[in-house]
Amino acid sequence: MKTDLRIKAKNIRKTLEIGEISKKLVAMIRKNKAYKEAKKVMIFYPKKYEIDLRELFNDEKYFYLPRVNEDELDVCLYKLGDELKLSAFNVLEPVSEAVDACCMDLIIVPALLVDKNAYRLGYGGGYYDRLLYRIRNSNVKTLCAMPKDLLVETLPKDEFDIPIDEIILV
Repeated sequence: MKTDLRIKAKNIRKTLEIGEISKKLVAMIRKNKAYKEAKKVMIFYPKKYEIDLRELFNDEKYFYLPRVNEDELDVCLYKLGDELKLSAFNVLEPVSEAVDACCMDLIIVPALLVDKNAYRLGYGGGYYDRLLYRIRNSNVKTLCAMPKDLLVETLPKDEFDIPIDEIILV
């Protein structure tokens, strides 16, 4: 079921004007209370057809990017111009040292689909699920910014799924 949903979501994304949607989502994120109050923000480096939030790097905040480290996601400081390496998943990742994820103020989490109960469907590796589990008892806020075309009524859930605090849709 989740595999079929992933395929469906990827096909929908290919039909969207991701560049325009990304610009609108960046503008909405900049107006968001959790983002405005955050000093340390983790975003993700976009894959093809994925929303692109890199415009946020121009804001006066400390930004962090994820890096896969075996079964976990490291959270690494990133400044514009810092070195990035292509991962085994074909994603650019920072080479800087990892920090404790619980020191983030906000983590903007990628998703293929989100549902009306703030659950997300990821790519299937469980990396963000494990990260969300690690920070669940901290003060870190989580946000998912998505095209409204990728919102569904409900998603299948597993016991380890943790809902996102807030979803922004365009």
